[in-house]
Amino acid sequence: MPIPPDELLEITVRSLFVSGVATLLGSLIGIPLGTLLAMTRFRGLRLAKAVLYTFYGFPPVVAGLIIFYLLSGNGPLSRLDLLFSVWAMIMAQLILVIPLVAGITLSSVTDVDRSVLDTARALGASSRQLRATALLEARSGVMTGVMVAFGGAVSEVGAAMLVGGNIQYQTRILTTAIVVETRMGNFEYAGALGLILLVITFGIYYMMGYFQERGPK
Repeated sequence: MPIPPDELLEITVRSLFVSGVATLLGSLIGIPLGTLLAMTRFRGLRLAKAVLYTFYGFPPVVAGLIIFYLLSGNGPLSRLDLLFSVWAMIMAQLILVIPLVAGITLSSVTDVDRSVLDTARALGASSRQLRATALLEARSGVMTGVMVAFGGAVSEVGAAMLVGGNIQYQTRILTTAIVVETRMGNFEYAGALGLILLVITFGIYYMMGYFQERGPK
């Protein structure tokens, strides 16, 4: 039986909320982290970069397993009572988003023309202003990192199923709904849900690409 239109809208909005919040929070952490690693020299920097890039391919279901352990009855965060909730799904997606945003930001800032930073330094820019200048020059690559991270988050299913439980009217999102409909043999409806996900993702990417090309005034 197809999902009623009102429930379908709810699932779609929830999908965008979970992935959007995870991408926003992940960007607020990942962009400064990537910029710091690109512009700071310290012992263990190569190891830090290797660890960061390793998490590029971090299995989503393992991210879900980590959050499940932290929030379950014996976990250190069990008192928060967040397991099988939207926020548990956001936490799981954060583990996937942060390395992507930080890693691509790191690469983008590293590729900034050194002459731009040398000029800013010669004009008396502080360390904070230098990082801001580098980030501004690398904005196109940074936006790409955010777009890639959002795509990974909105298409994720394993962690969402594990820590969200796919509870109707509470934690069901488009990807988990596709899994449920497929298991029930509703292949055409599952395909329609997939098409909705693709259209929404395309629309968001189009808008982000538009602002990426315009850049700051």
